[in-house]
Amino acid sequence: MQQFRQLRPVSKENIPLEQIHTMISFKFFEEFGRYLLLMKKSFVRPEKMSIYRKELLRQMIEIGVGSVGIVIIFSVFLGAVLTVQTAYQFTSPLLSKSIIGSIVTNSTIIEMAPTVTCLILAGKIGSSIASELGTMRISEQIDALEIMGINSAAYLVLPKVIAATIMIPIIIIIGAFLQILSGLVVGHVSNVVTATEFMQGSVQYFIPFTVTFAIIKATTFGFIISSVSAYLGYYTTGGALQVGNSATRAVVASCILILVFDYLLAELLL
Repeated sequence: MQQFRQLRPVSKENIPLEQIHTMISFKFFEEFGRYLLLMKKSFVRPEKMSIYRKELLRQMIEIGVGSVGIVIIFSVFLGAVLTVQTAYQFTSPLLSKSIIGSIVTNSTIIEMAPTVTCLILAGKIGSSIASELGTMRISEQIDALEIMGINSAAYLVLPKVIAATIMIPIIIIIGAFLQILSGLVVGHVSNVVTATEFMQGSVQYFIPFTVTFAIIKATTFGFIISSVSAYLGYYTTGGALQVGNSATRAVVASCILILVFDYLLAELLL
């Protein structure tokens, strides 16, 4: 009986906490190292520029143009809500209504447009990239490319990363403009703040560096969304269920990293 007890498998409850932390740390560094190796394999000189150029243009259209619709809808309503809620909080007659335009403009450029919009894009773009590469992996299309002597990482991952890094900042600029315009229109229509007061506050307290900061954030987030999603999709194993899991993990990981780097960039640049 004593020998039988010694042969029983150890349950998770009996694993020491230090050992669990070691296992998690090892898993993290293993995944991070494999991610770096994939990026190293991806960022190489293309064998045939014409093929990569066509794939890059296709990805720019798919990532950029394909995301404009949801960004327009999201930005219009977010700008309207931000204006109404800001006006609701500033009810003191001692404060000028032009402060509403300042808060809406600066909040949009610094945080709402780059960060919140990229969280939305992580769900659309990230899941799409992970599902596409995951399906290619389990259907052995990636293996076929490797057999033909094609660098599958460079051909499949590099155009997506470059396209997202270029197009997402452009989408963010469009979203920021629409949010501010929507806030101005809604404030004027609802008699919360006149268009003149809104523009006066926007111009008077405008900080030019916030635009540069927003573009830096959008570029960083675009690289995170595309590269992390491509990594999780590229190394998918199993079947259709695992493709869905990879897409879900891509969205969750991208959102977490966006929030982490949002804080780090604010700490470093502001």
